Amino acid sequence: MPSQRKPNILLIGIDSLRADHMSCYGYPRLTTPHMDRFARGGTLFERTYSPHIPTTSGYASMLTGTDAFTSQVVALRHTSPLRPDVRTLAEILGEAGYNTTSVGFKSNAGARGFENYLSFSGWGSLAEGRSPKAGNLNEVAIPELERLCADDKPWFVLLRHMDPHSPYLPPAPYERIFYHGNECDPANKSMEPVMAFKPFCDYFAAWMPPGITDKDYVVAQYDGAVAYMDACIQAIFTVLETRDVLDDTIVVINSDHGETLYDHECWFDHHGMYDNTLHVPLIIRYPAKIPAGRRVSGYNQHQDLVPTLLELAEIEVPDRFDGRSLAPMVRGEVASHATELYITECTWMRKHGWRTPEWKLIVALEPDFHFKPPVELYNLVQDPEENNNLADALPDVVAHLKGRMDAWIAKRERETGLPNPIHHQGDWNGHEGVGAFETSQQAYDTLHIGTPGQAARLQAGEK
Repeated sequence: MPSQRKPNILLIGIDSLRADHMSCYGYPRLTTPHMDRFARGGTLFERTYSPHIPTTSGYASMLTGTDAFTSQVVALRHTSPLRPDVRTLAEILGEAGYNTTSVGFKSNAGARGFENYLSFSGWGSLAEGRSPKAGNLNEVAIPELERLCADDKPWFVLLRHMDPHSPYLPPAPYERIFYHGNECDPANKSMEPVMAFKPFCDYFAAWMPPGITDKDYVVAQYDGAVAYMDACIQAIFTVLETRDVLDDTIVVINSDHGETLYDHECWFDHHGMYDNTLHVPLIIRYPAKIPAGRRVSGYNQHQDLVPTLLELAEIEVPDRFDGRSLAPMVRGEVASHATELYITECTWMRKHGWRTPEWKLIVALEPDFHFKPPVELYNLVQDPEENNNLADALPDVVAHLKGRMDAWIAKRERETGLPNPIHHQGDWNGHEGVGAFETSQQAYDTLHIGTPGQAARLQAGEK
C-alpha cells in the first residue's frame, strides 16, 4: 500500500454481545478463541459502555461521535432521520475519499451516508431450522471485501453481526458445544417465569424448543451463537491476511449493547440499564499506531469511537464531537475518560439514570411492564450484579446522584440548545395514541412481541 494512502477501516458491529461472555474478557467458557487471538494483536478496552440503550441509539452514538442530546436519537423506534447537522462516519469518510459499504445495517439513523448497502438473512425461527447468521453475512461480505481490496481507494466497511441477538439458533455443532443435559427435564422449573411472561412468551415459543424447562440451555445457545460467529469472523480476518491488507486496516470489534439473558427478569433481551446491557466489548487492531497485547482499563463510551478512528487515520474534520479519541489513553497519556455516565433506555421501558464507578441510579419515567420500583440504586462495588436495590435505605445517595444527573442534563441542554430527548418520545412503545403508560399493568397488557418476523420489523424501525 502506498504510504500516502489512508488505512482501510473495518468496523465489526456485533448486536447484543455482552463483554462478560467473551473469553478474552474473562468468561470461563471459550466462546471467542479467534477474537481472543485478534485482541492479542491489538488493544482491548476493559470498560467500554453503551450509555444509550438499545440498538438505534447505540449505533447512532457509535457512528456519529455524539451523545443522545446532540443526535436526539434515544429510542428503539426512532422514526425521523438523523439531524442534518450531525454527520455520520460514513459521510465523513466518503468525503475523505473512501469507498463505503454497510452490510446488514440500513434503517438506523446512524447508517446514513454509505455508498452501498448489502443485506443478509440475520434472523430465523425454530420452524426454519438452525440459523447460520454469520455464515450468511460472510457470503455477502467476503465478495464485497474482495472487490474493495482490488480498488485503489481506501474503504470503510461496517459488518453488523446478528448471531448473539435472539433468536439464539446457532448451527451444529455449536448448539451443543456448551450444553450436554436435558433441556426439557421436567424437574427443572427455571423457564417457568420466562414462558409465563406474556409480552414475550409467544416470541420465545417461536424459537425455543417445545417443552423447554432449563434456562441454562438457552444461555448455552447464546454462547454457542457467539462461538459460531467467532469462527466466521476469523474467515474475514483470513481474507484480509490473504489480500495482505490486514495490517493496513484499522479493525474494530464493538457491540451496540449487551444482553440480559436470565438476569433481572428481563428474559433474553436487551432492555434495562444494568451493566450486562451497558458493558460492551471494544477491541482495536492497527499495528501502525495501536500496540499489541495491551489492555486499557480507563472508562470510555460509544461516542469516543469516531474521533478515535479519525485520529488513527489522520483525517482532520471541522466536526465537533461529544466523544474524545482513545488514542491518548492507549499511549498512556490519559488514564480515563469520564467515569460518570448519563444513561438512558427507551426499548420496552423508558428510564434514565446515572452511573459512577461506585453507584448506579435508575429512575423510571413511566411504570414498566416488569413492575419494577420507580427508583433503583445499586452499589456496584459491593453488589456488582445489581441485585440489592438500596433506594429506600439510602435516600441521601439517591438525592445526591439525582442532583448530579439533573445538573448534567441541564448542562447538555444549554450546550446543544436542544431538549433531553428521553422526555419527548411520544409513541415510543409502538402504540399510537397510548402515550406514557400510567400503570405497570397497562404496560404489561399492551406490549407484545409475537414472532421473529415481528421482532425483525421492530429492530428495523418499522411499525
